Amino acid sequence: MTDTASTEASNNQESASKKRILIVDDETTFTRMVRMNLEQTGRFDVKEENRATHALQTAKEFQPDLILLDVIMPSMDGGELASRIKADPKLAKTPIVFLTATVSKHEAQDSGFTSGGFLFLAKPVSLQNLLKTIDESLAGE
Repeated sequence: MTDTASTEASNNQESASKKRILIVDDETTFTRMVRMNLEQTGRFDVKEENRATHALQTAKEFQPDLILLDVIMPSMDGGELASRIKADPKLAKTPIVFLTATVSKHEAQDSGFTSGGFLFLAKPVSLQNLLKTIDESLAGE
């Protein structure tokens, strides 16, 4: 195998072992920051979607292992989008974690809280708590 082919095969294998995370939030600076932090761990392939109306199609194409979803977005709220995702047979089992500024850190506590079968984390969330939540959500698949 040539060096180029060997490197390419290694990169493909490494990429295949990474978990795919989709971040859906209308705040581009927030999604960019979360994406960069998650990618720096070397454990995730991350895709951002800043338009809720495009998020379902993005999820269908990307096939994420987990979705981080904002609650309040223009044109479609996170609850409606989560319902559409769960109604899609190919995405129905994909864990969704809501990231929201509508609850305080005190209400959500460090580990978040569950409502309607979904986990909610208060923004801003520390990388340590986000990684812990992602790991626990993926372990429950």
